[in-house]
Amino acid sequence: MDSSKYLTGSEIIIEVLKEEGVDTVFGYPGGAILNVYDELYRHSNEIRHILTSHEQGASHAADGYARATGRVGVCMATSGPGSTNLVTGIATAQMDSVPMVAITCNVNLPLLGKDTFQEVDIAGVTMPITKHGYIVKDINILADTLRKAFKIAASGRPGPVIVDITKDVTANKCIFESRERPEIERKNRFDDETLEEMASLINSSEKPFLYVGGGASISGASNEVRELAHKINAPVCDTLMGKGVFDPNDPLYTGMIGMHGTKATNIGVSECDLLIALGARFSDRCVSNAKKFASNAKIIHVDIDDAEINKNIRADLGVVGDLKTVLSKVLPLLSEKQDEDWIKHIQELKAAHPMVYEKDRLTCPAIIEAVDALTGSDAIITTDVGQHQMWTAQFYRFKHERQLLTSGGLGTMGYGLGAAIGAKIGCPEKTVINIGGDGCFRMNMNELATASRYDIHIIDIIIDNRVLGMVRQWQTFFYGKRYSQTVLQDKVDYCKVAEGLGCKAYRLEKMDDLEDCLKKALSEKGPVLIDCIIDPDAAVYPMVPPGGAISDAFDASDIRAE
Repeated sequence: MDSSKYLTGSEIIIEVLKEEGVDTVFGYPGGAILNVYDELYRHSNEIRHILTSHEQGASHAADGYARATGRVGVCMATSGPGSTNLVTGIATAQMDSVPMVAITCNVNLPLLGKDTFQEVDIAGVTMPITKHGYIVKDINILADTLRKAFKIAASGRPGPVIVDITKDVTANKCIFESRERPEIERKNRFDDETLEEMASLINSSEKPFLYVGGGASISGASNEVRELAHKINAPVCDTLMGKGVFDPNDPLYTGMIGMHGTKATNIGVSECDLLIALGARFSDRCVSNAKKFASNAKIIHVDIDDAEINKNIRADLGVVGDLKTVLSKVLPLLSEKQDEDWIKHIQELKAAHPMVYEKDRLTCPAIIEAVDALTGSDAIITTDVGQHQMWTAQFYRFKHERQLLTSGGLGTMGYGLGAAIGAKIGCPEKTVINIGGDGCFRMNMNELATASRYDIHIIDIIIDNRVLGMVRQWQTFFYGKRYSQTVLQDKVDYCKVAEGLGCKAYRLEKMDDLEDCLKKALSEKGPVLIDCIIDPDAAVYPMVPPGGAISDAFDASDIRAE
């Protein structure tokens, strides 16, 4: 049967999206991309388009969709400012290894390079923040270019790919032949000798420690990580991006590592004799002072991206490959470890340094714990960036991969609301809650209009301290309390803003009202905002001072003791 057709470029775009299994795209139309939107209209029963309030919201929604589902997220924008408004979302996806394809349209080919109205070289602009980029000037390569974009975005270490298409290409015609979507590749570059060396290092260690990053979640290696930990009786910490890979209720779990990690983790990693990094990239937020990081340990670094090996911390053994594959092959080579002295010491550290907060007033940790209890630790949680992000990582008990969607690498304020919309559309059966600060809410609060337009049931919790909390915390500790431009005491009423954008809204000021307020929000059908008023002086603990080792982390008790 002949599968070839004579199609326009816009029709080809839709056909390739269907080949790739795309059911939803997020975007905003404009002149250069009108042909594509006209074709989307004709295929609205096959591909759903979500009109966001701003192109940045579209990129964050595609990102959230991708993180929550594991599939490639797709966003679209027109030329010029439409495409440049995607940049922050594309960079966010790049830093956190999120598979995304951004489709933009540019001016007609004869008008390129002439400062034409709304002309921007978006492929050039995004070159440093994409996994790959294309500009399509010939309809004959359009289909294969789009297919390559999806393959590149999803294979190996995932990331965003941009495909910029001149408007005339979307109108021209050529022969199109449909193809089946290929299997996604996970290339491995390790051999048996490497696995044997890895096993030897693990079998000979007396104080091993597992350090679990976002790559473990992307790989779907949760079961293998848990089997490894129990087979070698090793404590386990995670990064912000690795949340949910290891069960937080498991006795071997010690909490997050790094700047706002637990003391038990930071001290334990500093004392271990073997640190096994699983899909983690040794970010500065995890490592702090690289010269003092895990200085007593040999280091095994497993990552699918060979560029990460020895980039930030030198490893004694680098293993390049898909983590799930690596662990499944090395597990049979490992001996069972029964020695309890190391684990006993870690448990003593956990008991000596628990995560605590004030119980007599409304705080973000109290809100997070209530959300955790009412959702059975099973919600998809998105966050913005700042204190609330760290409190969420510390106090929500993430038990599955792809539960915490947050901007870990770029630290993008305003990320969470768009991501929550994308996550809820990708996983409609899940409860989806965004937790953000009031400073972050101002960045992309217009996306509440998107949620109300489509009647998307997400809950947007604002941790409202009327300051830029994390920046102000640094000013408190390290800048002599000189609060330069971090106080937001103004007349904005967030509940009225939400109601004006078509959402239900509640204001929460007292602990006594916390549970009832959350239950009401969870029972609603459409988008809900909860404005939670907390103390502007509340701080995230523990905290590692600038330039310090992670073992130098201090908390409120250390400050009181000074």
